[in-house]
Formats: sequence, C-alpha cells, structure tokens
Amino acid sequence: MLAGLLQMRLNGEGEMRRSVLWGWLIAGMLLLSGCAPSFGAREAPPPEVAPAPPVERALGEESAPAELGPLPRMIVRRADLALVVQNTREAMEAIGRIAEEAGGYIASSNAYRVNAQLQAQMTIRVPAVALDEVLSRLRELATRVDRESISTEDVTAEYTDLESRLRNLEATERELLALLREVRERPNATAEDILSVHRRLTEVREEIERLKGRMQYLENQVALATVTISLIPDELAGPLVEPGWRPLRTARNAFRTLIRVLQGMADLAIWLFIVVLPTLLLISVPFVVLFLFLRKLWRRRRA
Repeated sequence: MLAGLLQMRLNGEGEMRRSVLWGWLIAGMLLLSGCAPSFGAREAPPPEVAPAPPVERALGEESAPAELGPLPRMIVRRADLALVVQNTREAMEAIGRIAEEAGGYIASSNAYRVNAQLQAQMTIRVPAVALDEVLSRLRELATRVDRESISTEDVTAEYTDLESRLRNLEATERELLALLREVRERPNATAEDILSVHRRLTEVREEIERLKGRMQYLENQVALATVTISLIPDELAGPLVEPGWRPLRTARNAFRTLIRVLQGMADLAIWLFIVVLPTLLLISVPFVVLFLFLRKLWRRRRA
C-alpha cells in the first residue's frame, strides 16, 4: 500500500511538473506572439526615415527642364521682292518710312538708271515678328509683284553648340587664371612659365570673344529679318519722249563720226601711196626681170 502511495505521489509530481512545463511553454509562446507586433513596429520606422523623398525631389529637379518642353527655335527669316512701281523715287521714300515705323532701318540703298528709267535696289532690316505686316505694306506700293520669295534658316543647333563651347572655354579660362596666380606665387617660377600660361590664356580669351561675336550675330539675324527689294519702273508710266534728248548733240556726234571716217580714209590713202605701192614695186622687180628673160629666151628658141 505504501508502495502504491509512493507511486501515486510520483505520478502526481510528474503530472504537476509536466503541467508546469506546458504552462511555461504556453506563456513563452504567448509572450513571443505578443511581442512580435512590437518588434515589427520598432522595425517599421527605418523605411519612414529612409531618404526616399529627398531623392525623389532631386530627381524631380533634374527632370524639371524636360517638363518645360523644347527650347524655342532660332529661325533666321529672309524675303526677296521685285516690285513694279510707277515712281521709283517715291517708292524708295515709302519703303524707308515702312521700315522705320516697324522698328527697323535701311541697310543699303542703290539707285541707277537703265534706258533713262530710274531703278533701285534696297535692303531693309525689320523685326522678325513684324515681317508679314511689312511684306503686306510693300505689296501695296506696287502695281505688280514680279517676284516674291521667303526663306528660313534654323540656327538653333549652331547656337546651342556655341553656348556649350563657350561654357567650356570660360571654365578653361578660370582654371588658367588660377594656374597663372599659382605660377606667379611659386618662388622658383621663371618668366617663361608665366608667359606660357599667359599665352594660352590669351588664346582662350580670343576664342571666347570670337564665339560671343558669332552668337551676337546669330541673335541679331534672328531678331531682325532681312528684306531685299528690287524696284522696277512701270513702262506704261514712263514718258513718251525720253528726258534729256538733245538732237543738236546727236548731230554733232554724227559730224564727229563722219570726220573720223574721212580721216581714216585719208590715212589709208597716204599709207597706200607712201608705203604699200613702193613696197609692191620693190617686190615685183625680180619677177618682172625673170619674166622678160624667159620671154626673150623663148623667142630665140622659136626663131
């Protein structure tokens, strides 16, 4: 019976130990499952603190120029007109007024006469935005438009290339200036070292000025359109009798021509009698002698 009690006690203690062990295991699992969200919550902040937004802002700033759209094109516009007008002089004055009112100027003007009629060639520079209006006003001056052509030239690529080269040269210039100061501060620097850097700096500066001049020229060509105008007088508007006709002068010129012809004939006669005839006589003497000799010989043989 005692043995049975001991056996029961031992079995009860084993069950109690097993119960305690299972209790600790269950408590540990609950503790782990309850702490898991807190661990996840503590690990969640790193993505929030990650510098993702600044990177996005930086990328946005770099891609901002692409959102602005393409750069405006730089177009050089030129026009060429041939206008038939009734009065060339009045048309020239009107063209000058049109150019000034549009904000431009006369680049060149040349007037000349062809068959006693005044013709002209003019070149004006007007703002490109006002070119269409200027052309319309120029057409109104003519009784007929014989020729009209408009051409354009896109210089955007050339201007962009010049800008890029200019930036590179300016950066090179800054580096050369810093190098020049450094060379001058060296205790063992020689005059040849300083002059070498200075020569290179001068070459870069000349190239920068050349590029700037070309860019200014393109900007001027884009801002102001060039219009070349040929003014042709209307034949129906010309006078029946050409101005400046002088019959007395024509008669005097005719007499002068007649005198020159007579003088030429007299000179020819003098040359014939003094030079040509004596020369022909001298040349013909041997032939005459030979002819007479042969004739005499032939007669002797015949006799």
